[in-house]
Amino acid sequence: MKRRFVQAITMVLINGHIAGFLSGTAYNGPLKRICVPVLNCTYCPGAFSSCPLGLIQSSIIFGNYLLLMVTSGLLLLLGGLLGRFLCGWLCPFGFVQELLYKIPLPKYRPGRKLSKLIYLKYVVLVLFVFLLPAFGLSYLSGSAFCKYLCPVETLESYLPLMALQPSLMTTAGALFQWKLVLLAAVVLLSMIIFRPFCRFICPLGAVYALLNRLSLLRFDVNRENCKKCGGCQEQCELVIDFYNNPNSPECVRCMQCFAGCRDGLPGIKAGIGVKSLSLKKNLGQNKGL
Repeated sequence: MKRRFVQAITMVLINGHIAGFLSGTAYNGPLKRICVPVLNCTYCPGAFSSCPLGLIQSSIIFGNYLLLMVTSGLLLLLGGLLGRFLCGWLCPFGFVQELLYKIPLPKYRPGRKLSKLIYLKYVVLVLFVFLLPAFGLSYLSGSAFCKYLCPVETLESYLPLMALQPSLMTTAGALFQWKLVLLAAVVLLSMIIFRPFCRFICPLGAVYALLNRLSLLRFDVNRENCKKCGGCQEQCELVIDFYNNPNSPECVRCMQCFAGCRDGLPGIKAGIGVKSLSLKKNLGQNKGL
């Protein structure tokens, strides 16, 4: 519940420009010169800041390499500190996917057959965020990822603006229809698969995934107490082998694995560097142990 509270507060703070929703226009003040460290559409009527992926693509297109270095450096710094904690605790679209997953429908946990799909997000990062904007093709005016693959733009920008300004619907073409289909697919998949966009598509998640093993915020297994019951892996919606891979690139630090420990001992520990600061949690307290 603490994580849900943080996610909800972050969503409100990032998209708290109420006047934008009332007027049907996006905020264009000085805060738009900086970016948030999570996926959030720059053109959402409520967004105060910019999307880091949008800034990276536009800086490549217009040759603003100072902006490219500053934005990329910010992501690398925060990723080096927190890893995918940013995905699990602060990302508004990740929060939306998790809420959709709460809908009582049969759930599906992708097994080994689909495990290779997690590498797709790295392809999207290299191709759509860096290479295609660098080609400078006319039909990629704007940003390749934002234009063709980002459902967040549809959810946070297109739909609210069209609801506030119905006349904009007359300008919607095939590209908008494609983005609407893409959003619908992500919404439907989110009801049965835990955070599918984050796992398979999100290029920002790919950046933080690369830094997850190196970040200062780390998980570890207290091997003196752990009895290898497998409860942490069973509880993990991402089916991560926590005992052997506690800092997996796919771990979004939701800490649900803590709730799966059946040993009644502090078998899992998390903290800054783990060795210097251990935040141990006795999960057996709920069982009276």
